[in-house]
Amino acid sequence: MSVGATALGPEALLRLKAEYLMPCVYHFYKSPPQIVAAEGCRLIDHTGRRYVDCYSGVTVMNAGHCNPAIIEPAIRQIRTLQHTTTIYLTEPILRLAEALARVVPGDLKRSFFCASGSEAVEGSLLLARLHTRRPDVVAMTNGLHGRTRWAINVTGLAMWRTDPFPLEDVHHVPFGDARALREMLTQRKGRVAAVIGEPVQGNGGIRIPPSDYWPQVRALCDEHDVLLILDEVQTGFGRTGRWFACQHWQIAPDILAVSKALGNGFPIAAFVTTDRIAASYTRPGASTHGGNPVAAAAALATLAYHHEQRLAERAATLGERFLDRLKGLAEKHCCLCNPRGMGLMIGADITDGHGTADAKRLDSVLEDLKDRGFLCGKTGPERNVLTVMPPLVIEGGELDALADAIDASLEATETRA
Repeated sequence: MSVGATALGPEALLRLKAEYLMPCVYHFYKSPPQIVAAEGCRLIDHTGRRYVDCYSGVTVMNAGHCNPAIIEPAIRQIRTLQHTTTIYLTEPILRLAEALARVVPGDLKRSFFCASGSEAVEGSLLLARLHTRRPDVVAMTNGLHGRTRWAINVTGLAMWRTDPFPLEDVHHVPFGDARALREMLTQRKGRVAAVIGEPVQGNGGIRIPPSDYWPQVRALCDEHDVLLILDEVQTGFGRTGRWFACQHWQIAPDILAVSKALGNGFPIAAFVTTDRIAASYTRPGASTHGGNPVAAAAALATLAYHHEQRLAERAATLGERFLDRLKGLAEKHCCLCNPRGMGLMIGADITDGHGTADAKRLDSVLEDLKDRGFLCGKTGPERNVLTVMPPLVIEGGELDALADAIDASLEATETRA
């Protein structure tokens, strides 16, 4: 029996989606495939067709899909102890906290586990307020931090700021502008608990700040006695060529929010801080699914696999190679602009050929790439950034084939234009 023998098919799924899901839940592609299986860097649809996954479920599957080194320990755990909560004493969550403390930057050590990146951000902001006893938070324009109440409000992307009643104690400054941050901290002196940002903005369009930006932010936070929260939900665990993106600038946050690739497909997240800051969170706190034994076992196996396969180094080498190919394509195609990235977190603007963002052209490119067997992403405030974030286990030949497919897709859209 083929993997998709009992699949309903895309048309039937679209009918169910239209009837039973919230209308806010959207999908890529005019003609979407039904994904029924995966392995390594490949996704498989109900017809048995294989696609190279160039988005990793938005940088979740860094160690590859259905990786036996990760799923087998999780299967053993689920057969032994599937669930308790943090109110009971179990080993996997504590082993994971110990392993995580060995890879996070600076003096970070103590973890609080939860189930999603949004929760990790909420917890980080709560901890900052508890420690500083101050109300305000400064965030960055075009950042994305989640869909819960506080996370939505510190988000700086208009399409994701869905709360019609924004919080008045959240203030935004332009990403990459240290002077604007200094002015805000001076203006709100004595009121700001934390500054929160992504080291490299993901949904903001793969935006990399000036080389001196994060060291300046770190210094400003220290000067104003403000905590620095780094959201590495997308950038963490090898994605940018380091364990954590902040290590490119040789800085460490006061609080680190992680999720996504930590569990390699299993739902787990955490916020991690120092002994000193953790001491401020003494009132009872629990998470029903945080540090679930199965998710913790999977995360432990994921960290071990990253160590063994040196995935961060692999991302750095392959990313540099692929970025060079994209830069060559940008010289050939006037609609492909400003290729940039760190490791295997790469983006390039799609324009009308005259410098204006062209989201419709990108949609055409993505559709064409899908038909050629490659599933890429789109990001940016104007949704015109072609985004490539494949599993870090991808082969160089697959990235070369992707570059060839992008070349052909751009030619096809240019012909149609």
